[in-house]
Amino acid sequence: MSRTSGTSTAIRVLLADDEAMVRAGVRAILDSSGDTEVVAEAGDGREAVELARAHRPDVALLDIRMPRLDGLTAVEEIVRTVPGTAVAMLTTFSEGAYVTRALGGGATGFLLKSGDPYELIAGVRAVAAGAAFLSPKVARYVIDQGLGGGRLTREAQARARVAVLSPREREVLGLVGAGLSNPEIAARLHLVEGTVKAYVSAILDRLGVRNRVQAAIVAYEAGLVEA
Repeated sequence: MSRTSGTSTAIRVLLADDEAMVRAGVRAILDSSGDTEVVAEAGDGREAVELARAHRPDVALLDIRMPRLDGLTAVEEIVRTVPGTAVAMLTTFSEGAYVTRALGGGATGFLLKSGDPYELIAGVRAVAAGAAFLSPKVARYVIDQGLGGGRLTREAQARARVAVLSPREREVLGLVGAGLSNPEIAARLHLVEGTVKAYVSAILDRLGVRNRVQAAIVAYEAGLVEA
C-alpha cells in the first residue's frame, strides 16, 4: 500500500467520527506522531465510505455510532470496495458487543477514544503494517464481556484450540496478539518474513479464524498475551 505524501513517507489516514471535537483531538494526536497524515475527515459513515474510495488511505479510523451509515456497515463497505485500506474502530467500553460484527466485517484494530495517545498512534501504525491491534483495555473488556459464554469456559476453549499448534506457532500467535507485524515478528524470532507469513497463515487455518484480530483474541483468552 502506498504511503507517500508530498514531502515525506507517511501513513495516510481517513478519520470518521460524527463529533468534531473527537476528530480534532484524534487528528492532533496523529499529527504529533511524525509519520501519519490525516488525508480526509468524515462526519458520518456514508461520507467515510465515499472518502475512502476517493482517497484510498492506508488506514480508515472509524467511530462505531455514526449517522446515515453506522461504522459497522461502513467497515464492510470499505473492506469490500477499497481492499488496500485497513480499518480500525474507535470504541468505548459500552460498545464491546459490536466487536464480533466488526471482526466479521474485516476490522483489524480496536482503539479506545479515551485511551493513551501512544496506543492510538501504535494502533494506526500496526494496522497499516498489516498487523492486528487491540487496545489492552479493549481486549480485556472483549474477553470479559463480549464474545459469549463464561470467561473460564472461553479460556478453556482457547487453550484447547492453541494446544494443536506447535511451540513455534504458539510463540508466533502470542506476538500476533501483542500487535506485532510480520516484519517485527521476523526480527524478534530471527526468521525471514516469508517464514512468518507461512506460520501466520497456518495458525489462522488451524484455529479456524478469518483474520489476525480474531487470532489475537484467541491468544489473549489462552493466556499467550497479557491484556
